[in-house]
Amino acid sequence: MDRMADMQELIEKPLSSEELAVRYRALCDDPCFANVPGKIELDVWGRVLMSPPSSYHGLVQSRLDHKLRSVLGGEVITEAPIVTPAGLFLADLAWLSPAYISAHGIESPLMRAPEICIEVVSPSNSVKELNEKRHAYLAVGAVEVWIVYPQSKRCEFYGPQGALQRSAYEIDLSDIFRP
Repeated sequence: MDRMADMQELIEKPLSSEELAVRYRALCDDPCFANVPGKIELDVWGRVLMSPPSSYHGLVQSRLDHKLRSVLGGEVITEAPIVTPAGLFLADLAWLSPAYISAHGIESPLMRAPEICIEVVSPSNSVKELNEKRHAYLAVGAVEVWIVYPQSKRCEFYGPQGALQRSAYEIDLSDIFRP
């Protein structure tokens, strides 16, 4: 099967989870995308969406990665590709417990959301986009979705029932925004 030829066909309906996964794997294998800066996501039609992060975005992301691994253990994937009903999105960070890894593995893209999916907000993000990602991650199994606002130095936490006062994982995030 020529995956690149399949990617060029006319798309008449939204892609299934499996079709999105195949399309994403083909993009990952395509040398043309090997050195593209930023992250690549796919909408339900398989269209490529790109957003280059800032260096401060990366710094906050790195601090969150360290905090999650040191406090919770498990594994953290940055730019975690997750297939959702709304498309294939890359969570800026995703925390995976050993139980998640045993049950679902870490094959790319992830067909089920890890326990914690985190979006670090960039100026180019819209409220609509963040809400769509939050609902999408929760729809495919995330226990919590964190929306981190580096510019205003705040975090929002969401579970399947909506907004949370704080994360159930009880991690002190007060120092992730330091200069």
